[in-house]
Amino acid sequence: MIVLEQARPQSTKRWTNSGETHESRSLKHRPDKETREIPIPPVQVAMVREHIPEYGTAKDGRIFRTGTGGTYSSSAHSYVWQEARKLALTPAQVASSLAARPYDLRHAAVSLWLNAGVPAPEAAKRAGHGVDVLLRVYAKCMDGQQEQINGKINNALDV
Repeated sequence: MIVLEQARPQSTKRWTNSGETHESRSLKHRPDKETREIPIPPVQVAMVREHIPEYGTAKDGRIFRTGTGGTYSSSAHSYVWQEARKLALTPAQVASSLAARPYDLRHAAVSLWLNAGVPAPEAAKRAGHGVDVLLRVYAKCMDGQQEQINGKINNALDV
């Protein structure tokens, strides 16, 4: 389980109270001090448990930080992401919009959860938004499952 306590969005220095590019804030759409719990698979728990003893954490508890303890810029994330896409995808996929941004993995994860049969309220909770938003944004990801869905309904009706 990962427990998020705050956000550190990137902005320009003139739009933050601290004059820094990253500023700690409460979680989006949540009161101050409210946390958000995110269940993660055992394989990710193992990866984090290996990472922390080897690389440590920043003073504020962040797992990923620069060599000096700073926060990576969005341009650094983007550069590494584009390089990773070249290693992981075919040339045709790299030329496409598939996983063009790291944020696209969020959409892929929520779509995976829904297609795996995770109930909408639980998927929404894990994604950090309401069921109404989840259904509006992700309802189309359920395409092509008509036969499976009909089978579930028939089983429920004991037909």
